[in-house]
Amino acid sequence: MFLIGVALTVGGVLATHVAANEWRLTPGVLLIGPVLISAHKGPKATANVVIWSVALFVTWSVALSLADRNGSDPTPAAVVFDCLVLVTGGGAAVYGARRRAKREAGLHRVAQRSREAVLRPLAAEADGVLFSSLYRSVSEFGLGGDLYDLAHTPYGPRLLIGDVRGHGPEAAVLCAATVGAFREGAGGTPALVDLAAHLDARISGDLGPEDFVTVLLAEFAPGEVRLVNCGHPAPLRIGLRAEPLAPSRPSAPLGLGPRPQLQRARLGVGERLLLYTDGLSEARDAQGTMLPLDDRVREAACLPLVQECLDALLCLATAHAGGSLQDDVALILCERRCATLTGAGGRTPGPLSSATETCDRRP
Repeated sequence: MFLIGVALTVGGVLATHVAANEWRLTPGVLLIGPVLISAHKGPKATANVVIWSVALFVTWSVALSLADRNGSDPTPAAVVFDCLVLVTGGGAAVYGARRRAKREAGLHRVAQRSREAVLRPLAAEADGVLFSSLYRSVSEFGLGGDLYDLAHTPYGPRLLIGDVRGHGPEAAVLCAATVGAFREGAGGTPALVDLAAHLDARISGDLGPEDFVTVLLAEFAPGEVRLVNCGHPAPLRIGLRAEPLAPSRPSAPLGLGPRPQLQRARLGVGERLLLYTDGLSEARDAQGTMLPLDDRVREAACLPLVQECLDALLCLATAHAGGSLQDDVALILCERRCATLTGAGGRTPGPLSSATETCDRRP
């Protein structure tokens, strides 16, 4: 924007020369730069441009006076008057930039409080499972299309993570609707597949013709985790290796007729479960290569402190993307601390016959 202001200033000077056949700077021409800068930058940057404009005008007037071109050099009184006009106009531009910056800061605070009301940071232990979360948005106001929530229910802790199509405030509205539907149904819907159907029905009225929401639901029971995946990236079970827990039959996201399966997978003491949005798995480098979920991800997810793991994963994705992520990122890391969960109604389910087992709960 500074370069645009300079270009317009030079253009205005040339136009004045062509029209009046003389080189002359006017306060009106020199105020173009401060006005443009004030619309996009803060008061400090605007004040710097005002100082630059005044210095340019004074230098130009002195040079014109020394050259005494055609005997039409401006008088000192005229120069002082024009400087006052330039300083007054520049002061108005600085004031406008200050008011705009203050208004935007207020909007940022409101947006952050709204985001925190919907996406509450997770840093707690429930029924022997430790939960921690990290969220980063590429939106200017911190509102994006990723969502998550944790609910304490009679069936054990239930976790939601999802991704709304799109970005910004419009996607944030759909995020809030999805999280609200989860909080409404998590404690009163025994079957996890039915909870996914509840979410799909509740948000259908908020979806546009091309909108959809990928969702992963997780329920923690003794020795295992139960998953329902509606078009979301498969979580990683972090143990001796990083193992994706993908469903045997993929399901469409919410809003596109999902028909998910219930998936059961072992989760032993000391093992971790990483849930994430595609801002992690689809972070791309300059050649367009996505971040591989390989040993580097496992090493980051195996650091001693859970929050350190999330910070390391975010740094890994950011470095892979060349220092700037292009999509929102939500990360949740769950660690089984002890086997004291009581499952639905206090019952402990029978042993699993294999590492993972799927049950089709379609009607």
